[in-house]
Amino acid sequence: MNIEHLYRQVIMDHYKSPKNKGIVADNSYMTVHLNNPSCGDEMTVQVKVQDHIITDVKHQGTGCSICCSSASVMSVTLKDHTIVEAQAILHEFYELIKGYPFNQEILTGDAIVYQGVSQFPARVKCATLAWKAAEQAIIKIKEGKTNG
Repeated sequence: MNIEHLYRQVIMDHYKSPKNKGIVADNSYMTVHLNNPSCGDEMTVQVKVQDHIITDVKHQGTGCSICCSSASVMSVTLKDHTIVEAQAILHEFYELIKGYPFNQEILTGDAIVYQGVSQFPARVKCATLAWKAAEQAIIKIKEGKTNG
């Protein structure tokens, strides 16, 4: 089995059985909604932080398999990390998506399956939509903003 086939399998597994999917009505979560007008992907991400640690990440949206599976992978990847660690992970994910060298000690797990996306510039926004929403939520939390 080649690596591209394995990566495709991981993407489809997250697409068909997404982790942490579903939005909650809870003001302790920072909620960010983003969309990609060029392809119609829409994603809402919720991030809950307690004592500078991301304790939960939720996502709900519609879009292609890359967008929706990436949201699932993002939710698993960022959970249980500090805000500072999460921002480093986000940075490394963006490096990977652009086709640049990335730190494999920081970006671990299923996130690396999106390495091939850099070869398809139109898909970069699909793969990063949920990650950008999570990043905005983390920035708002750091700035002390609330959902109200």
